[in-house]
Amino acid sequence: MGRTTFLGEFEELMLTLVLILGDDAYGYTLLNALKEHRGRTVNLSTIHVTLYRLEKKGYLESYYAGATNKRGGRRKRYFRITNTGKSLLQEMKEARIQLWKLTPQLDSGV
Repeated sequence: MGRTTFLGEFEELMLTLVLILGDDAYGYTLLNALKEHRGRTVNLSTIHVTLYRLEKKGYLESYYAGATNKRGGRRKRYFRITNTGKSLLQEMKEARIQLWKLTPQLDSGV
């Protein structure tokens, strides 16, 4: 692995969920996806801080959708994964697979 930037577990989770959600990735949908797929509940602000950090690192980019009356005239900020982010996730996946191949088999009694 030639990578010098590492992600924390929650950053990796958010980056993966943005990839899964595609064009529907914004704070609230990520909050729901996190709860649905991982059983985790966090504050929306935790998600936003993580998304902004991933964007600053170059793994995500954001854009705004049109304002709606339902949101009081505010626009939604959507996120999408960059090619750099996709490469990083692929590299992390491959590293995990390589490590799991080295582990002894887990018996079902654990």
